Amino acid sequence: MEVEVVDFRVPVESNKTVLVWDIPPTHGEAHIHAQLHAVFSSFGPVYLLKVSPNAPLHPPGFYALIKFFSAAHAAAAQRITDGRPLLDDSPLKVKLSSKQTPHFLSGSSRVLSHAHCLELANHVLGFNGWTSDIITLKKLTNEEEGEEEEGGGAGQRRLKFGCVLQLRFPHHGQTSRGAAVLEDCFTCTGPDVFLQRCCRLQRLVREKALVQAFSSVLLILLGNGKVMVEVKQTPDQFLADDTEGVLQVNEFSWTEGPADEEEADDAEWALTVS
Repeated sequence: MEVEVVDFRVPVESNKTVLVWDIPPTHGEAHIHAQLHAVFSSFGPVYLLKVSPNAPLHPPGFYALIKFFSAAHAAAAQRITDGRPLLDDSPLKVKLSSKQTPHFLSGSSRVLSHAHCLELANHVLGFNGWTSDIITLKKLTNEEEGEEEEGGGAGQRRLKFGCVLQLRFPHHGQTSRGAAVLEDCFTCTGPDVFLQRCCRLQRLVREKALVQAFSSVLLILLGNGKVMVEVKQTPDQFLADDTEGVLQVNEFSWTEGPADEEEADDAEWALTVS
């Protein structure tokens, strides 16, 4: 029986990447993206699908890059869709990437974003295949640190929250825990601003703790379609009652700006159409 292990990290291996060529310029990028996603997501969860116009020296049209979490899903998608009319009546060329995984990426990669963790878990395990429970969520800022600067009006405020969260996989008898600390420094212009930043930071630290918990989870995909769940034992795993001081690990700083989502170009490592 074939077995594949999938973890909650950004897929970088070439055997998980499919390239689609010869896409005619009949439709726009948004339409092509939607059609291809409907086709390829039927084979398994997709981490990334990107549609790009052909290079200037090539005929008009598009090509697409699809990254799967599973090499088996990518192989099945390539085998079944190659030469088929996926868009209208135009047969498309679908190939696995021939690029070699760079040495510095072969051993490990970045953990998934919160959204990708949810998508992968729900797709493979189902919405009832796992649950999450918050064990601890508390404010770590001292009263003096949280006070506004003297003189009234707007002042610099500092917020810091910690969270310990547990994942349960009831059908597999497995649990995993994650911990995170987030800090936010901002200019406070009123109580409504403080409350908004407080609520936002609590949400972000919960998401970080969930990502940390998923980072230890392994999905074992069996050839018969069944799934097993195992949890890696790492040095930072802690016991059920050992929550005292655990919020000092995995500390992040959060400042105003875009969310910490994976960017498509970071994972592509120059996958180009030749």
